Parts: sequence; structure tokens; C-alpha cells
Amino acid sequence: MKVIDRVLDSYPNEKQIDENWIISPYSPTPTIIEAARALYENHSVEDITRHEADKVNTDKTIDYLLKVIADSKKNNKKSICFVTGVPGAGKTLVGLEVAIRQTYQGRKEPVKDEGAVYLSGNGPLVAVLTEALAQDNVKKEKERGNRKKITDARREVRKSIQIIHRYRDNMLAKIKNPVENGILQIDPSKAIKNEESGYGEVEHVAIFDEAQRSWTHKRLADYLKRGGTYGNKIKVQNFPLSEAEFLIWSLDQRQDWATIICLVGGGQEINTGEAGISEWIKAINDKFSHWNVYISNKLTDKEYAEGKVNEVLSNNKNVKFADELHLAVSLRSFRTEKLSLFINNLLDVNDIALELYKDIKEKYPIVLTRDMEKARRWIHDNTRGNERSGVLVSKESARYKPLAIHVLPNDDDNTIHWFLDDKTDTRSSNYLEDAVTEIQVQGLELDYTCLLWDADMRYENGKWHFYRFNVNRQQWVEQIGNSESKQDLIKYMFNAYRVLLTRARKGMVICIPKGNGNKFANGFYEDSTRLPEFYDGTYEYLKNIGLEEI
Repeated sequence: MKVIDRVLDSYPNEKQIDENWIISPYSPTPTIIEAARALYENHSVEDITRHEADKVNTDKTIDYLLKVIADSKKNNKKSICFVTGVPGAGKTLVGLEVAIRQTYQGRKEPVKDEGAVYLSGNGPLVAVLTEALAQDNVKKEKERGNRKKITDARREVRKSIQIIHRYRDNMLAKIKNPVENGILQIDPSKAIKNEESGYGEVEHVAIFDEAQRSWTHKRLADYLKRGGTYGNKIKVQNFPLSEAEFLIWSLDQRQDWATIICLVGGGQEINTGEAGISEWIKAINDKFSHWNVYISNKLTDKEYAEGKVNEVLSNNKNVKFADELHLAVSLRSFRTEKLSLFINNLLDVNDIALELYKDIKEKYPIVLTRDMEKARRWIHDNTRGNERSGVLVSKESARYKPLAIHVLPNDDDNTIHWFLDDKTDTRSSNYLEDAVTEIQVQGLELDYTCLLWDADMRYENGKWHFYRFNVNRQQWVEQIGNSESKQDLIKYMFNAYRVLLTRARKGMVICIPKGNGNKFANGFYEDSTRLPEFYDGTYEYLKNIGLEEI
């Protein structure tokens, strides 16, 4: 308070400070890691989602989901819910809170046979959350005078938060193998049938985060044919279901009740073999029409299942649409609820992007540069205290080494250090040396980001063009074609930038290199893989919609 008084004395013509502001509580918006820590430690999230944006409330979504779970239990029903939300709206937070509230129900110990499990196919997200919660738990126990091994803490966390592959293997261990006539069946010699609950997993409730990233039938069948890379490495020939179908099938083995909650990000399928939400809808319609379906009213939008939800579910009488299942405002970009809308229009090349940026730039700066050192300086000048920053690139980026950027290897240990270590550790994101891709950062967030925009996605002649770098030919090759595989690749490349552009909570700098137009004496380019024309169109487009160059 003394410091504030001194500042006011130095500027006598300024308004005096509002006394209401002095006595108001300090309620910073938590990151997903901070929120998860509060959830796991206290089994409650009261007040942890306070933020600067208006009308942001995850409570109604959480309450709705818990009522569906309670109704399913009371009436012995099978239910599946689809929760949508803009990037950073708190879908993961909703999933974690539902899992913990359902499992503990206000008690210190889990309620027997009432548990829920949070699942994700996003390995980096699960690894970072698991390690953060385990480290926090060990720290809290030490403060209480107790000794606890980090390995024990990790084991406890994994009961509630799991990678989908390992959870899936638990059910695979119970099926008849080999599969006969394309039909999955439980092997009675491998599973105990309970009188009331059937052959289901222990949990009644499974919460699948980033459900749009579930695997297609082909990817899962190929994976199981060779034995996979996780868990028990079970080999299953001729596996007949997609990942979505198999998860629903697994909980359908319960004879009492079950609820699946799918947390869905629109337009965020970013990797080969990710089926999108259409696979879930198709599975319900074709094989599990007896399940009760609760759907966000936004699931019919074009970024979800290509806008075909109504068409696919037109004959299903068990579908109920609910406004409560959509999270409309971003907790990540809490300073402006229009960020997600701006990014969508920027990528869709809509003129409204110019007007939208005028509305957000004072609260959420997005600046432009062609110099990586200027980008680093901007990040350093804006990051305060324990805020985190980092460099992002797309998976298809190829020519970042000339800018002194190294792409972090895609493994759990490196990702954990990048997201959790402090500014004194060179492995930390804050050093701005190692960049992560959309694969590692999806579902997570930083306070400030530098997006290094390479030549893989270029704005040329009024639209986006997509290129992959051919190492053998040492050149960028444009991705053109109408085949399903080629269109899927283009969709993944496009969605990668949607993910990368929505990871920052407080602001970002976009660095689009100048390239290298120099020539040798013999007339050949010094670096034909980084010609200025590969970058200029994208730079001019972003500058024309209002982004200021630093």
C-alpha cells in the first residue's frame, strides 16, 4: 500500500485510487496445472476459476453432468454426454472436477463403486498433469511432516488420471482372443461376472478429454495387430472397432449403469488416424442406439463432425440437446472472450478479423515480427514473476534451425521439464530455446507464446496453401489433391495452427522469418529452402488485418 501511495503522490493530477479496489480480493485466473492441483488436493474448486472475463461459468456444465450421472445411476441407464467449448474454455477442468467430485462426493476417501476416471489420448497432457499433481502431493505431505515417495504419489494420481491406451488395455485383457466373426466377446476365464454389474470396468464413469482425437478403426486395428507400444502390448488380429466404439462397448458391458463424458474441441484433429467426433456419433447411431445421448447445442456447427451431427442422429429418439453442455468463453484468454472468434476468422480469411482485432488488442496483444531475437525480447519484456512463456512451431515446420531454435523431442520427460521447471533450468520453456509442436502443447497453455510460423502453411493469392518439406529432394512440396488421405493431411496442418494460435493466456508474438534471398556468385541461392516469397504472403496478410510489427 505504501508503494501505491508513493505512485499516487508522484502523479497528483491522476484520479485517486478506488477504495473498493483496495479491499477487493486478489483472484488470479489459474492455469490448467494450477487448477488441477487445487482440485486434486482439496476435492473442490470453489473460487479457483475466478477471472476477468464476464459470464464465464463452468458450474452449470459441471452440475448438468453430475445430474446425468445421478439419473443414470437411479434409473439403471447408459448415458453419453458431449461437451463442446472454445479453445481454453475449461473443458479439461470440467472433466477433472467431475471425476473428482463423483469419486469422492465430498468425503476424504473415494466412495466405493462410485468412481470416475479421467482419460485422454493426449500423452503430454497426462504426463504433465500427473507429474505436477504428484510433485505437489509430495510437497504438501512434507509440509505436514510426512515423508512420501514420488513414485507412490504418481501411482495414486494415475488411479484418477490415465492415458487412454493403458485404460483400453485393461479391457482388452478380458476379451476372447482371437476375435471370431468380427464380434467382440468377454472371455469368462479372464473376467469375473458380477451379479449386478456384469463385466464392466470398476469405474461407472469414464471422462474422455479431447474425444475428437480418438483413433479410427484402421489406426487402432493396425496398432493392435503389431502389439502396440503401451501397457500389456496385447496383440489382437482383425480388431473390429474404432477407439470410440470400443470405449462405449466396454462400459456397455456393465449391466447396471454407466456414463461416458466426451470433451470435444472443434477443429482440433491434428494427427493421422484421429477420427474426429463423427466416429462417436456414428458408433452411437449404428451400434449403441439404446444409450441416452446428451449433446451440446453447438455440436451441429461445422467444426464438429463436419456439421453432420443432425443428419447422423436424425432417427435417434434418445438425443437431448442442452445449452449447458457448451463452454462459450475462454478461461485461457480470460482478458478477452473474442480471441477464439478472432483466430477462427483469421484462419478462415474473413474480413471481420480486422474489426475483431481492434476490439481485443488493448487487452490481448498480438504482435508481429520477422526477427526471432526481437520476438524473444518482446517475450522477456512482457513476462513477469512466475508467468511462463515458450516458443511454438508446427509439426510440419522444417527450417527453424537457422533461427537458433531446437524442437523438443516428443517424449514425456522432456515435455515435463519444459512445462514445469522454473526459469533457472535451461530445460524450461522460459529459456526460449526449445520449441514444442501442437502435439505437445494441445490441452496445455502458457502465459505468453512466440509462434514461429514456417513455410508449411502460406497465404498465397487470397487463400492458404500447404507444403511439406521433402528431406531427400531438399524442397517444399505443395499438398494438392482430392483424395481422402490428402484432404485429411491438409485438415491436420490447418488445425495445427488453430491449436498453436490459441495456447497463450495473455499475449503472443508471431515471428514470420524474412527468409534468405541471397545468391552465390554463380547465381544459385544460398538457401533455396527459405526463399523470401515462402513467407512474405503470410506476413502481409497478418499485417493487413491489424497486427502491429515490433
